[in-house]
Amino acid sequence: MSTLVSKIIAFQQNYLFWLHIPHVTITDIIEIAIIAYLFYHVIVWVKSTRAWALFKGLLIILIFVLIAAVFQMNEILWLAGKILNFGVIAVIVVFQPELRRALESLGKKKFLVSFLQLDFLRTTEKRFSDRTVQDTVSACYDMGAVKTGALIVIEQNLQLAEVVRTGIELDGVLSYQLLLNIFEHNTPLHDGAIVVRGDRIVAATCYLPLSDNMELSKELGTRHRAAVGMSEVSDALIIVVSEETGAVSTAYHGVISRDITPKQLKEKIISLEFVKEEDNKKGRFRKKKSDASIPEDNNESEESEEAMK
Repeated sequence: MSTLVSKIIAFQQNYLFWLHIPHVTITDIIEIAIIAYLFYHVIVWVKSTRAWALFKGLLIILIFVLIAAVFQMNEILWLAGKILNFGVIAVIVVFQPELRRALESLGKKKFLVSFLQLDFLRTTEKRFSDRTVQDTVSACYDMGAVKTGALIVIEQNLQLAEVVRTGIELDGVLSYQLLLNIFEHNTPLHDGAIVVRGDRIVAATCYLPLSDNMELSKELGTRHRAAVGMSEVSDALIIVVSEETGAVSTAYHGVISRDITPKQLKEKIISLEFVKEEDNKKGRFRKKKSDASIPEDNNESEESEEAMK
């Protein structure tokens, strides 16, 4: 054994003398593992909040600054240098709610226990099934027929952990009967919005931010303004069932489509970046569709009975 080691050392000294092999100890390995663990949880925390979108915006700005540095754009570099002096303070102000919750989680027992769990081996991304789509569409129009108001937030890539915290966690499989029961009048969970993540309802009675868009019709109530407000700060699709008229509307990227048909609603849900469970098991990935894939609002007359078939 010692002869083999000496040969390896001799080979390295004679032929790989230019290659520097650092001396790694057990302490170094533990230190690398701790840094990797902390770095991983920082990325997970950023991705599960609205800070992810802000982080991508900052990354785009840094890319522009790098391009300016390559091409010696002195004016842009001077302006970037002045802004950088206040950048740290601005980041702290912008991310203040997220930073506060992250620091609070450090003292929670669940966070310490998760250190021993291999969370990175789990797949948190959930996918829609055909039954989920059909039950959602059927429940919305059946509730609209009896003037039962509803507000459904369908989560996409941006996880709505902040919105979930404002409500009551359920973590139940989405079904036609469960949707009707949640939004039934005089029930404890009917007020507010529900958050749908894949095939499960993760929370109910959630509070959504109201839109400040002054161009919205005055006919829209608080439920519709909350739907538009939520779509402005996330990539979620929000479904609204009017309690006054029974009409079904959707909000996506700040644009509301009013009084849509069952066929249109089904197309809007399917057009989101979700794949079926069969594709997920086979390990296939679906190419992300552009925002234009969601059909525009139109009021063409279609029979609801034919659309639901």
